[in-house]
Amino acid sequence: MAQYKPVTISKEGFAFCRFGLTAVVWLSLALHSQLLLLTVLIVLLLSAILKVQRAPMIVLYDQTAGRLRKSNEVIVNETAMRFAHFTGAFFALVCLLLLQFGSERSGWAAVFIFALVKSVSAFGFCPASKLFECVTGGGCCTIRKKP
Repeated sequence: MAQYKPVTISKEGFAFCRFGLTAVVWLSLALHSQLLLLTVLIVLLLSAILKVQRAPMIVLYDQTAGRLRKSNEVIVNETAMRFAHFTGAFFALVCLLLLQFGSERSGWAAVFIFALVKSVSAFGFCPASKLFECVTGGGCCTIRKKP
């Protein structure tokens, strides 16, 4: 059973990461750019490996705009975010593999679904993070709750 591991990160950096990657996924779909999708894969993979407090997009924000404007902080579950980043990287990899070895139509359909899921995540409801917390006993699953 994974433990809740709280970490503090900048709220605006976290938002920049969520919305920025979502925008790149949508741009990849609009331009049919596999290179942009590969960029998302790399950023998500690095975020998972380096953990959320050293995620490339958050560090980029904190070292640029974050220096000009003081950011509020937010506490997130490091292990859940790591799982979410690995899940996103896996989803991006599946999309790229479909584009390379499957039909192009199914590949771009998968990218569309990925863009929708990233959009939901960007607005604050991260399905992968919620799934992780639910499965590891975070209490979000109504089936597992005891009366």
